[in-house]
Amino acid sequence: MRRRQLLQALPMVLAACARSPEPAPPPAADAAPRRPANPPAALDADAPATALAARLARGELSARALTQFYLERIGRLDRQGPVLHAVLEIHPEALAQADALDRERAAGRTPGKLHGLPVLIKDNIETRDRMMTTAGSRALEGWYAPDDAPLVARLRAAGAVILGKSNLSEWANIRSTHSSSGWSARGGQCRNARDPLRSPSGSSSGSAVGVAAGLCALAVGTETDGSIVSPASVNGIVGLKPTLGLVSRRGIVPIAHSQDTAGPMARSVGDAALLLDVLCARDPQDPGAAPDNRFGLDYAGAAAGADLRGARLGVLRSYFKDNAGLDALLDASLQTLRTAGAEIVDALPFTPDPKLDAAELEVLLYELKADLDAWMMRLPPGFRVRSLADVIRFDREHADVELAPFGQELFERAQAKGSLQDAAYRQARAYCVRVARGTLDTLRRQHRVDALLSLTGGPAWLIDTVNGDAFTGSCSTYPAVAGYPHLTVPAAMYRGLPVGLSFIGGAFDEARLLRLGAAFETARGPLPALRAPA
Repeated sequence: MRRRQLLQALPMVLAACARSPEPAPPPAADAAPRRPANPPAALDADAPATALAARLARGELSARALTQFYLERIGRLDRQGPVLHAVLEIHPEALAQADALDRERAAGRTPGKLHGLPVLIKDNIETRDRMMTTAGSRALEGWYAPDDAPLVARLRAAGAVILGKSNLSEWANIRSTHSSSGWSARGGQCRNARDPLRSPSGSSSGSAVGVAAGLCALAVGTETDGSIVSPASVNGIVGLKPTLGLVSRRGIVPIAHSQDTAGPMARSVGDAALLLDVLCARDPQDPGAAPDNRFGLDYAGAAAGADLRGARLGVLRSYFKDNAGLDALLDASLQTLRTAGAEIVDALPFTPDPKLDAAELEVLLYELKADLDAWMMRLPPGFRVRSLADVIRFDREHADVELAPFGQELFERAQAKGSLQDAAYRQARAYCVRVARGTLDTLRRQHRVDALLSLTGGPAWLIDTVNGDAFTGSCSTYPAVAGYPHLTVPAAMYRGLPVGLSFIGGAFDEARLLRLGAAFETARGPLPALRAPA
């Protein structure tokens, strides 16, 4: 969408927001003044976090000034202007955190890797502070986590400013088959950073939009299947779904233990690598944690050593071969990779298994009931909901808000499932592992490729709360089900909308994927500014 068209569309967007039954976004009163005094010179909302970190280290920029800069943009773009609804809640002590970090630096204390960088946290990740953790649902309003999720504790230890909680598809998009990605009862409808009439995808909608619109330096998302890479692709940013167990799952409102993970969302591959260095740590209390020898790698160093010479990359054409425009876009990306020295093994013999989606959903529904019930038993006795059945009842009692745009049929189907000892669950999970891991491992081994490539998905679709998402395709399911890493990097603009290129590897191939992705990013050159209009 061209800038003139966007400006013409904004009155319609604002009118639609006024008519919508969704709640108003949180007031900007919890933020700092919208116009920071003495704003830092030449502060660019598109600047990568690594460049901002360098300016902070040189004393050219303070954590307070940077935090104020983002708070002002949140007030102007998220609460007013395009009304992106990306930020669900601003940390009431964001500026106090920044001031404390500036004092630490002035005192000569060794700064952490993220010292002074403001980070948005998806609202299904627990933070021990004055912000709630609700997964976007009114059912969890009023609950404040007693402890930080381990990944949040690591962010604080690394010197990050916890800027706020990002909006998301409510309950991480497991509630309905006709959902509108990016909608939550608490935060309303999040909107694409490039075109507010289009979907931000989900479920890490606000995290992706926050990065793309320049509302934060970095963001953390979570993925069960596509929830990091899809919103990253359609908003034109970098997203990495790590190998299962590389980042602790404790303190994350669960869907399914066999696929849930948190991961970095950023403006560059180097930024994503920097954030992964902080998020990645073994958690002895996470039963799915990776082995000890998988930790301690230098992901930022791997991204800095980007080089495509000698890389052998296999192409999965099946996902978008029937779309001539997207197929041509993929061809252009492959040519960029070839020119930079990569060997392309095109059109690998791969057709997605038509039975995998149904088997995966069976697994997710069984694990949702078991995992969410176990997580909710941690809520205080007497709290309004302490089980999936309680949430279903709450939603029915508050249908005018919770069920206004779409239903909860997936919740109801999950509630009808038995235990994880059921033969149906065990058989579905075994099928998923056999197909997803077996297929990816065989393709990489037989064709001797370092990574598999595909477009991440199609461009963003128009928001439609009547019919739900008009999904435009994705390559996320196989690596999600397998538990393997998946990196998406902006590839090009397709009719004015971003589309990402996916790099898919085997277990614990993050360093290799980041190196390849960073080299592609360099070879591709700059794309048009991806933030929302200022």
